[in-house]
Order: sequence, then C-alpha cells, then structure tokens
Amino acid sequence: MKPTALVITTAGINCDRELIEAFELAGAEPRSVHLARLMDEPDQVDRFDLIGLPGGFGYGDAIAAGRIAAALMRERLYPAFMRAVRRGVPMIAPCNGFQTAVQLGLLPGVAADEDVSAPAEAPAPSVALLPNAQGRFVDRWVRIEIPAQTRCIWTQGLACAGPVAVLPVAHGEGRFVARDASLLAELEAAGQVAVRYAADDNPNGSAADIAGICDPTGLILGLMPHPERYTSWLHHPFWTRLSEADRAGDPPGLAMFRQAVRHATQVALGV
Repeated sequence: MKPTALVITTAGINCDRELIEAFELAGAEPRSVHLARLMDEPDQVDRFDLIGLPGGFGYGDAIAAGRIAAALMRERLYPAFMRAVRRGVPMIAPCNGFQTAVQLGLLPGVAADEDVSAPAEAPAPSVALLPNAQGRFVDRWVRIEIPAQTRCIWTQGLACAGPVAVLPVAHGEGRFVARDASLLAELEAAGQVAVRYAADDNPNGSAADIAGICDPTGLILGLMPHPERYTSWLHHPFWTRLSEADRAGDPPGLAMFRQAVRHATQVALGV
C-alpha cells in the first residue's frame, strides 16, 4: 500500500500541483486539502504519512511572506504537526512553505533534547527569511551542495555533485538569517543544515550560504529552492548537454522525495 501525502493549499499557493506530482513520482498517494478544512478538523493530519507545505504567495504575502498562513496554523494545527513528527512523518516546506514553517515554529524546531510530544504551543521564531540582499525577486537555477553531516532524511547521503547539483529558486524574501551567531553554530553542530548554496552562487545573501534546514529529528525540511520542480532530467536548464553518466539515476529533486517516501514506507511497516 502506498504511503499517503498531505499537500496543504490555501489562497495564493501556486506550487501545489508540482508538489503533488513529485510525491506521485516518488511512489506516494498525495491528496490536496485546503487549510480551512484542516483548521476545522485538525485530526485529518493524523491520517497521512507525509506532509507538504507548497510554495507560492500565500494570502498574497500580505504583511510578510508566509505570515498569515503561519498565524492560522499556529492557532489550530501545531499540535497535529507535532503528533505527526512523533509518528515519524516526513514533511517538506519549499519556498513559501519554508517561510511559513519558520514563522509557525516547525523550524528549526524544538531543541534536540526536548520531547517533541511535550510542546503544547509553537515556539517563538528564531530564524527568518528576509528580503533578498539585492532587493529584488530572483528567478533562476542555482548550484547547491549537500552537507556531509546533515541529519535530514530528505537529503542525507544524497549523491549530488557536478552539473546536476542545481535547483531552481523563485523568491523575493529568501535571505536566511538566525537570531544570533550561536544559533547558527548550533544548527551546524546538530547537523540541521540540509542544503547549501554553492559559496559563489548564493542568490539572496543567506547566512553561511544556507539554502535549507531541518528540525532536530531530521524529518522536517524547509528550503528556499524548489526540488519539486526538478523531478525529470528534462527540467534541467541545459539537459541536452548532460552526459549519460550525469543523468544516471534520479535528478536530485526527485531523489529527495524518494528518500522521504522510502522512510515513510519503512515507518508504516515498522521497519
């Protein structure tokens, strides 16, 4: 039986179809559910094996990108998300989803030594995605690196190098910053940096070239690039120039989803 994937959509979200297709290609059975329905019945979250917060411009990015969706989720869905973490449910939050997840308190998450079942309320945000350093929207492909020591189940051990190690970005508020230098050091030491921009290809001025982080369990991944838009070699910006060796296996975006679906399947089987 295929694991089921919840894709949460709401006004302004426009990347839900890509997220649905990525889950399908990776072997999951996705279902799109509107945020309003989940707020009425938060227990619906308990039925799913994977969760996705898609990108776009939720509520028109009013006030700040992801702010309104995060406020609604903090009010009604945070306990359900924590139950999902306790069950071992992988979650992904690309772009606007990442902006929402950090304001919601899912990322960087509770401290590694805390019981994820304990928090009744979402923690105050300790990282943020600020306007890009160059002050304009950036829409292009960027080179990425996967840290060797990451604990993120979506990217851990992912073979990603050379001309295929790229992901598309499309955002105006993607500059990753942390509350202070000590928190950055803690994220590094805990293996919570899941994806980096190449040092000479940081598109927004993010601290330490951080493109994405995970929570202490490694289950929740938030990142500004869009792996769901890189599930076929035909998506690569110069795919016709890639060698057969370059195109061996899955593109990095699809590989991330396959790893998460594999994890969810093992959890369901009790492996």
